[in-house]
Amino acid sequence: MTSSGSDTEDKVAAYRAEIRAVGRTQRLAGFGLVLLGAVLVWAATRAGGLAEIVQMAGYGSLAAGWALMLAAIFLRTRYHRRRMAELDESLQ
Repeated sequence: MTSSGSDTEDKVAAYRAEIRAVGRTQRLAGFGLVLLGAVLVWAATRAGGLAEIVQMAGYGSLAAGWALMLAAIFLRTRYHRRRMAELDESLQ
């Protein structure tokens, strides 16, 4: 027979895995764009005549990456609130 403590730990672990999956694609794409943007901004110092274009592309990539990461945070927060509301309804 399992104790209620291990049952609760299993439920918490399952919920963590579930919430980690929400917005994963957006987070990974955002992280990739932020890294690309950082490399482009750094490379702009060595781009010669194209420095301005490379730098603007880097800043655009940074902005898009952070926007995606913020969108993923928004999605996770909304999902969590919805799940907690479901939990509250089931307890009443």
